[in-house]
This record gives sequence, C-alpha cells and structure tokens, in this order.
Amino acid sequence: MTTLLVIAKQPLPGRVKTRLSPPFPPEEAAALAEASLADTLTAALGVPADRHVLVLDGQPGDWLPPGFRLVSQVTGGLDVRLAAAFAACDGPALLIGMDTPQVTPALLAPALRWDTYDAWFGPAADGGFWALGLASPDPALLLGVPMSRPDTGAVQYERLRAARLRIGNLPVLRDVDTAEDARLVAARTPGSRFAALHSALTATPMGAGA
Repeated sequence: MTTLLVIAKQPLPGRVKTRLSPPFPPEEAAALAEASLADTLTAALGVPADRHVLVLDGQPGDWLPPGFRLVSQVTGGLDVRLAAAFAACDGPALLIGMDTPQVTPALLAPALRWDTYDAWFGPAADGGFWALGLASPDPALLLGVPMSRPDTGAVQYERLRAARLRIGNLPVLRDVDTAEDARLVAARTPGSRFAALHSALTATPMGAGA
C-alpha cells in the first residue's frame, strides 16, 4: 500500500505565509496559501497512490476535495511532525508540502516506484526539500534534522546516504515563501488557482503590485 502524504497548515491569516506580508496583507497571504494548497491537493489526487492522506495542522475547509483521508499533525517540531506522518504508514510513502503549487502528477508519479530506489528526494531552491519518499518509512531518518535552515535539505539528504539508501532525485522546485517566490511560481503555472489569484491580487490598485 503506497501512501501519498500532503502535510499542511490551515490557511488562516497570520498563521500561514507570513513572509508574504508585506507586500500582501495577511488576508491575501492566506488566500494565496489556500490556492497553493488546493493546487497541490488536486495534483496529488492525480497520482495513482493507494491512499491519499492530508496531515493537517488545523481544521479542513471547502478547499479539501473528496478522496483524502484527514489526520491531525502531532505536536512538536517539524522534524517530529514529519516523522510521525511517516510512522503512521504501513508501506512506502511519499510526502510533499503545500508550498509548491507548480507540482504536477507527472512530476510525482516516478516517486511512487520502488523497484530501483529506496528513497526519493526533492530539493527546494531555498536549501530545504519539497518532497521525501521512503520505501520503508523510518522516523529515525527525520528526527533531529534541523528544519527551516539553508542546510536542511543537505542534512536530510546525508541522513538518507548514511542509511545506505538508493536515492532517486526529483527536480529542484521553488517554495512560495516570499513575494518574489510567489511571482516566479505564478509565472510558471499558468491556469492554476495560484496563478489566477496572484494575477488578480497584483493587478488591482490596492494589491501588492501597486
């Protein structure tokens, strides 16, 4: 049973995408986070995993499509929460976040094949990682990895290497953290909810692009 995990935070003003403010007010930053999450969930559902699970901090909204099992994040640091998400899986699992609305089913599909690799790793442009897949989920591979640092991805990758896992590499993607990130990702995802909302917000006189 292969599980596709999406780890996310409820898109509430002041709780998500705080680095988008300024120029985006907290309400607009939260709306962009919701659009990013909705695009990510749609892409995830397009991948033929046996189970699709949303690991959520907060409460679901109308942005959650049918087809996902909902579980709550545990308390603790991000490494603890990621480790717990993997620990709850009884077979191979691929975990992605909510900050890469440019992700597509075609990009994710190879990372659900385990004939050649024991792990999949998707590095982020900021030094973190946007995807992590484990054929045999082991919480110890994540616990203690320093999160939200420029070397997070390097440390996590070295954990996989030290465990002598065969690692498949996914493309580098840009997380949406800053206004410049949002602009670049929106430009690369025409037709997405995220790009449409970003265009609407930056086109108005009161928007971030004024």
